[in-house]
Amino acid sequence: MQDSKGAPGSDRGFTLWFTGLSCSGKSTLSRLVEAELRRKGFTKIEILDGDIVRTHLSKGLGFTREDRDTNIKRIGFVCKLLSRNGVIAIAAAISPYREVRDFNRKEIGDFVEIFCHCPLDVCVERDVKGLYKKALTGEIKNYTGVDDPYEDPLNPEVTLETDKEAPEESVFKIMRKLEVLGYIPAEEAVYTEEEEEKVKKRLEGWGYL
Repeated sequence: MQDSKGAPGSDRGFTLWFTGLSCSGKSTLSRLVEAELRRKGFTKIEILDGDIVRTHLSKGLGFTREDRDTNIKRIGFVCKLLSRNGVIAIAAAISPYREVRDFNRKEIGDFVEIFCHCPLDVCVERDVKGLYKKALTGEIKNYTGVDDPYEDPLNPEVTLETDKEAPEESVFKIMRKLEVLGYIPAEEAVYTEEEEEKVKKRLEGWGYL
């Protein structure tokens, strides 16, 4: 058994909390991170997607601030139970209000906030359901980013620029941060010269070199 907090074989769980506007990439990246964690040998992983939770755990709740907060606290409660029982909980929910996200952070403890930053116009372009357009024309009310606010995290562990980064680059940033925080064991990467050059260019693009 390894000593790292979340090393394979450890009973220490934690929560990855993806937050951001609708269509900012939360669900896609949560699934990619899950796949990468499983590749590294982690097996106790659960994803709580905001849309799915709304259908089951929070069925009947509306979109007032009170109902939104209740929904996010319910997700946080499940993540707390999972994490304290050695599971990696991955939540992907808009969770627009900073206060309730901070509440979940305090309740869960082992909490990694991942901010999927994406400009509204890009999210609108990505929206295959057309919900943003309905909100912009007034057909849908209280839509986050249009007529209801989204409060950016002040100090997230990871900030992703999902309109600029390839999904693989975003996953790379998340995994490196989990290594730095001690939740997963660091791997000594073995790259070919071509791969090293690609990594170098990525790091230069992120301003690290």
